[in-house]
Amino acid sequence: MIPFLRKQFNANFTPEKYQAFLRRIDDVCGTHVSFRLAETPCFFPKELLDRMAKDGKELIRQLVDSPGYLAKSDEAVPAEFEVPNEPPHPMFVQVDFGLVRDANGGLQPKLVELQAFPSLYAYQGPLAEAYIDVYGLREKNRFLTAPSARFGMTSHKSELADSQLKYFLGGLDRNSYHELLRRAIVGSHDPENVILMEIDPLHQKTLPDFLMTEKMLGVRAVDIVDIKKEGARLYYERDGRRIPIQRIYNRAIVDELERKNVKLNFDWRDELDVEWAGHPNWYFRISKFSIPYLKHESVPKTVFLDSLFLDRLGEIPADLENYALKPLYSFAGLGVVIAPKKEDITAIPAAKRPYYILQERMHFEPVIETPFGGTKAEVRVMYIWLEDLTPVLTIIRMGRGLQMGVDHNKNMEWVGASAGLWVESK
Repeated sequence: MIPFLRKQFNANFTPEKYQAFLRRIDDVCGTHVSFRLAETPCFFPKELLDRMAKDGKELIRQLVDSPGYLAKSDEAVPAEFEVPNEPPHPMFVQVDFGLVRDANGGLQPKLVELQAFPSLYAYQGPLAEAYIDVYGLREKNRFLTAPSARFGMTSHKSELADSQLKYFLGGLDRNSYHELLRRAIVGSHDPENVILMEIDPLHQKTLPDFLMTEKMLGVRAVDIVDIKKEGARLYYERDGRRIPIQRIYNRAIVDELERKNVKLNFDWRDELDVEWAGHPNWYFRISKFSIPYLKHESVPKTVFLDSLFLDRLGEIPADLENYALKPLYSFAGLGVVIAPKKEDITAIPAAKRPYYILQERMHFEPVIETPFGGTKAEVRVMYIWLEDLTPVLTIIRMGRGLQMGVDHNKNMEWVGASAGLWVESK
C-alpha cells in the first residue's frame, strides 16, 4: 500500500528472518501460535486507516444510538442467553473492512462484518512489535509520503521525509493503550478476582492472547465449566483456594457452547453479583444481525434469508455467484457459503432462515504485492468504549482464497494473520 516500503521489505526479506520472527512471537507469547502468520506486515497510509476507523465508528453509533434498532435487536438475543444489567453500549467492538476499487480507480473500504465481542487485544500489539523488531523496521526510513486522492498511490510531487512506523490508533501509544485496556478489563478490582472466561482455553487457537492478557494485566483464563456458583456469587478454585469472581472478561462464544453441548454451573439469566468487561448481550445486538439495518456507503447489499421467502421463491437472486450465505452467529467463517446454489438456500429449514443473511459479495482488491502476486487484505478495526468509542489497533488477515480467515488460505505462503503499520511523518 506504501509502494516504497513494500518494495524495500520484499527486497530484504529472507526465509531466515521469517523463521526468526516466528520464534520471537512464540517466545513472547509463551506458547506456539498455531494459526498461520503472514511473512509480512502490511503498510497502510494513515488516512486510509483513519477513514476505516471513522466509518466503523459511524456504523457502531448508527446502531447504538437508535432506539428503534435496539428494540428490534431484542429478538436477536436468545432468551436462554439474555444476561441482566445490560449497559447502554458495548465495551469491545470490531469492524472488518475489505478494499474495493471505485469507478474512479480509487480504493474504498467496504464492510465485511462487525461484532461487539473482544478480539486479540493483548496479542496484537506484541505481534506488530515483533514484525518491526525482527525485520529491522524501527530504523528510520525515507520514502514517498504524500498520497494522492486515490488511497495507496503516491503523487508525482511527493517529498522524501524521515518517518516512523506506528501501529496504535486513536492517538494511543503503548503505555496509554495498556492503561486503557487495564481499565476496561480489570476495572477497580484485584486482577485475581477478574477472569478471562473461555471454553477449554488451553486448547483454543487464541491461547497466545490469553497468555498475553495474563502477562500484561494479571488476569488468568478460566474454563467456563470450572466456574461455580454459590448464591448470587461466582468463584473458581486454584491451588486449593476458592477465589471469588468479581469481574468477567468474556471470550466464550455461544455458538461453540451449543455445538459442544457444554454444561454450566450457572445460568446466564441469573442476577449475579459480578461485573462484565464486555456484556454478553451485545454479542447478539451488534453482529451480522445488524448489517441489513445499516445505511452507509461502506455497507454492501444484505438481506435476512427468511425475507426472500415471504412472497415467492422467485425472489432468490438469479446471480447467486455474486452473493455469500452467512450464519448470523459463527466465528472464523464457519458455515459461510461463497456463491451458494439455490439448493443451498432452500435446504435451510424455515425455522433457521431468520438466522442467516445473504450478502452481496465484494471483489476485494489484491493491494499487497508479494512474491506470489497481489494479495488481498481484510482490515479489522478494534475499538474500546469506556468514556469514548476509541479505535485502538488493527488486525490484518491476508489471503488469496475465497475467504480471508487463516483457515481458508492453507498451503499458501505470504498469507495469514498480520499487523497493520502506518506512517507518521516528521
